[in-house]
Amino acid sequence: MRLDHVSYVTSHEQLADTVQRLGSRLGSTFVDGGVHPRFGTRNFTLPLSDGHYIEVVCPLNHPASDASPFGKAVTQRANEGGGWLTWVVSVDDVSKVESRLGRPAVDGHRRKPDGTDLRWKQIGVLGTLEDAQLPFFIQWLSQEHPSGDGKPHAKIVKIEIAGDEKNIEEYCGCDMAHAVGDIEVVWLDPAGNDGDNGIVAIHLQTPTGVVRID
Repeated sequence: MRLDHVSYVTSHEQLADTVQRLGSRLGSTFVDGGVHPRFGTRNFTLPLSDGHYIEVVCPLNHPASDASPFGKAVTQRANEGGGWLTWVVSVDDVSKVESRLGRPAVDGHRRKPDGTDLRWKQIGVLGTLEDAQLPFFIQWLSQEHPSGDGKPHAKIVKIEIAGDEKNIEEYCGCDMAHAVGDIEVVWLDPAGNDGDNGIVAIHLQTPTGVVRID
């Protein structure tokens, strides 16, 4: 179990501007990730060091964006003004998470503009919908991974989370150090975050210094 990626939401109308703004701050270029037909969303991704990546995702005017848990989570966050949605943990065997959570994973895929079809299984978005501090889980079925789409120029060094470490560890079934490695995690009181749980900011080391994205 390890950190796979972090997900940032914007509206469909602001997608291009958000990708350009974040890419400029990080000195990197996002890659068009294509559409998630099962979820009614689309994304752009930016590779980071250590096999991580940032996803900028938006809801589409599609029935799946209201029917699927991930589509609902993205739509809800976009309606709130956008920003960090969640963090995502990769696992080698999603069946263990299925057993712990008592429900099956769902299949996901997206076809990139170059025709590459990325496939995975994911589970736990319902938990994220209920409590934004909780990650969801992904098992990649494709050999390719978004962290390989270009040369990484930035690295996650710190994550600020409004929430409770014990709750997350119980949900994940492991301690935070196992999930995030050497990334520093700063725990904040949700009361200081308008009462909301979830990612407050992520700090990334870039060639020009550390950038904090909130």
